[in-house]
Amino acid sequence: MFKRQFICRFTYQKPSLVRQNLRNLSQQIPKNSQPSTTTTSSSWSFKSHSKKYIFFGILGAGTITYFSNDTFHDGVRHTYLTAGRVSVVTWATLQCFYHYRKVLNSSHESKTEYYDDLSKCHLKCAKITLKALEKNGGIYIKLGQHISAMTYLLPREWTDTMIPLQDKCPESTFEEIEQLIKTDLGLPIEDLFSSFDKSPIGVASLAQVHIGVLKATGEKVAVKCQHPSLKQFVPLDIYLTQSVFTALDKVFPDYPLVWLGDELQSSIYVELNFNKEAENAIKTSEYFENFQKETALRIPKIVSSSNRVLIMEYIGGARLDNLDYMSEHHISRSEVSSCLSHIFNNMIFTPGVGVHCDPHGGNLAIRPKPATDANPSNTHNFEIILYDHGLYRNVPTQMRRDYAHFWLALLDKDQEKMQKYALKFAGITEEQFPLFAAAITGRDINTALNYDASKIRSDEEVKNMKDALAGGEMLTDLMKILSKIPRVVLLILKTNDLTRHLDETLQNPLGPERTFLILSNYCAKTTYAEECELSRKDSFIFKWFNYFKAWIKYQERSSQLFIYDLIMLFQNWIHS
Repeated sequence: MFKRQFICRFTYQKPSLVRQNLRNLSQQIPKNSQPSTTTTSSSWSFKSHSKKYIFFGILGAGTITYFSNDTFHDGVRHTYLTAGRVSVVTWATLQCFYHYRKVLNSSHESKTEYYDDLSKCHLKCAKITLKALEKNGGIYIKLGQHISAMTYLLPREWTDTMIPLQDKCPESTFEEIEQLIKTDLGLPIEDLFSSFDKSPIGVASLAQVHIGVLKATGEKVAVKCQHPSLKQFVPLDIYLTQSVFTALDKVFPDYPLVWLGDELQSSIYVELNFNKEAENAIKTSEYFENFQKETALRIPKIVSSSNRVLIMEYIGGARLDNLDYMSEHHISRSEVSSCLSHIFNNMIFTPGVGVHCDPHGGNLAIRPKPATDANPSNTHNFEIILYDHGLYRNVPTQMRRDYAHFWLALLDKDQEKMQKYALKFAGITEEQFPLFAAAITGRDINTALNYDASKIRSDEEVKNMKDALAGGEMLTDLMKILSKIPRVVLLILKTNDLTRHLDETLQNPLGPERTFLILSNYCAKTTYAEECELSRKDSFIFKWFNYFKAWIKYQERSSQLFIYDLIMLFQNWIHS
């Protein structure tokens, strides 16, 4: 009670006195001052700038971390590059979708006008794709090389546009190669090589090759180094390519290409293992030592290998389409053609050998046989060099036999058997057969069913075939057929296409006849082995009778090649 009275007495003042005190107080305070809100204003000012402080603080800390921490630095760089690769693929895909949709959904007054517009669209989209593949590099270059080789399937505008990718590939820096060798081989370059060329002699989609001299032995070697960037981007690139092909399949179901993405995925990781490439090279080299007379094949000797670095003997040479080089060194083009036919038919038809999966012109070279080479089994004055053994495929036994029967029927012009074995080894129906026969022989449909091995393809026939594939139903039907056949059959088609192209490039004076007689000989040998195996199940008398019948059929085929060679030998002797 006392307190309350005291406070009341102390605080109570007359109203007039209160007003006077307020006036005195207001005169003491500056006009711009707001004392009652000083604390609040200060708090508001800090809050308004706190976001800026936090932003610049994080930016500063991030900058310091980026330049001082390699792991963080690499992570940021990888994220940036990943986003770039994705955007390149996405933008190119959207542009191609737009252009094709525009042509396919437009009305045309005639088929000729439609095919002209489609051809222009093919070329425009191929150029867009080429730029995207070149920008991303790596396996995209590999994809472009596959496209350039599929002349039996894709329009000329696409295959011709991708040709530069066979020789024009992004190069890794010497610093990257130096670090790669140190990481994979455990020693710096100067400890392994007495000399090492900083500039590569060749750059491919997956690797580049440098010339070096081994410090330990003084041997001149070729050092194949995988592009270091592949390791971090291959999984992403595989995913992107498969996504693009899947999208293409949904938007353009008449042009199925999903199998191309699947093929790339199944092969790329094998090709990136250089230890496997070394194993394939050694195995193939040892096998063909016994066939030097027929093939003149030379495979560089392997010195050492790791997952990403392959060291082999250096063997230089010229491309097989360099006719001036062959003339200069007195190399017979007809002999070269025969050797190529023996090499690849031996791979296809011999059990356990395996077929080289990338037999394009850049992986083959030729050189005069060195005078120091004392190999008596090689009677030729040249050697055919085969590079890049990263991927081989084995042809299943029954498929190999059915394929042999198919070619024998084709050469005999027996359409009934041709259709029978095309169905067996490739799943080709009677309706699809004429187009498939044209694809596998490289002839137009009118001549494919009545195949004449001695007839050379004219320029007009080649042009008509390519024009037919440039658009229309034939291309659609062919893509549908080839998208469903086994991948090994596609590889065989690719190999056939290569040998046929090289044979024409060599301008073989003997024409294709001897090439097909060699093929016939390998087919006959394959079917003879099959019939002998089946005869073992017969009774004793029938077994030997069937053996003899099979042997007669084989001799009939092989004697054709023997007689042909005798005639050619006699003609050369007369004109010499």
